Amino acid sequence: MNKLSKKMLALSLTGVMTFGGLTTVSLPASAVGNGPNYNGNESIQTSILTTYEELVDFLHVQEAKQSALELEVIGETVKGRDIYMAKYITNEDNPTILFLTQQHGNEQLTTEGALEFIKHLGTGKTRSVLENVNILVIPMLNADGAMGDVNFSTDNYIADGDRHLTRANANNYDLNREHDKATAAMQPEARVLHENVLEVYDIDYLIDLHHQGTQSERDGKYVSGSILYPTNPNVDPAIVEQSKKLGAVVFHEIESKGWGHLGKYNGGSGANIGRNGIALRYDIATLLFEMRGMSDHTNPSAVLGQKSNGYLIKQTVNTLDSTVKAIADGSIHTVDTSFWDTLPFQTTRPAEEGDE
Repeated sequence: MNKLSKKMLALSLTGVMTFGGLTTVSLPASAVGNGPNYNGNESIQTSILTTYEELVDFLHVQEAKQSALELEVIGETVKGRDIYMAKYITNEDNPTILFLTQQHGNEQLTTEGALEFIKHLGTGKTRSVLENVNILVIPMLNADGAMGDVNFSTDNYIADGDRHLTRANANNYDLNREHDKATAAMQPEARVLHENVLEVYDIDYLIDLHHQGTQSERDGKYVSGSILYPTNPNVDPAIVEQSKKLGAVVFHEIESKGWGHLGKYNGGSGANIGRNGIALRYDIATLLFEMRGMSDHTNPSAVLGQKSNGYLIKQTVNTLDSTVKAIADGSIHTVDTSFWDTLPFQTTRPAEEGDE
């Protein structure tokens, strides 16, 4: 087993996850939004997280193994790291979904899940899916922040390990506040996302994967995550409806597992935010998914104990898996969206910070 495989195995409480919901090992009861918080005693180790270099090695290994996979370097970060996109395009007329992770460098477990998902796309179980949907995955947009290679101090970040992970890019900009600018005025990572992906590929759906803090709850229980469609008033209502359908697939998938517990994210309507600006600018159906707990932060209430890593990675895999299946078989068009009418906005226990 190589170093990356060992790390990904250590991250999962349930062992290696299988694509398509075939996992037979049960998650602990405490997984439902109740993984341990950082309390000043538990060690939060960034050293168990995949580094940028390991991610690049992993992607090249998978490209060599998978005939359907093509890697594209869409541009560079501030510090000159190549930004990779994994592409599965079998028919340009197929609907296309883009999965985006780590606009914020300290939100990494969705990246771990995206890598697991890419690995399982190379198995024989996925052939029919790949015949009917195109998949794009950008598994680490903010690689400088993910590596803590930034032009500002990280002394106040609390995790232990071989590096700190920062929300901002190397220039201390929040990449998820760049999406209403002229592309020439954007930070490098956001600019190449727009110029080399969103303006080039005919994308129908996008899931923007993030992490929030640990103190959000719904119905008196901590959530395992929260979701939201575009809320900018100028987004085409038809795109909002498609976004709600995308969210419905995710909601029904996660809630059906018995351990997931989702709330409605209380997010802003500004066009600078990805789920709003991208929907407005390109008529792409977008969904924000905020997983519970971050990998590093200056605020202890935002960081989740690493014993919860397994179920959060699994939640990511289930999300990506369920949406590509629903798009491939067309069931996304008839999914029940009525839950949005009654899904409460999550509320916040004391000391929480917002994210998106």
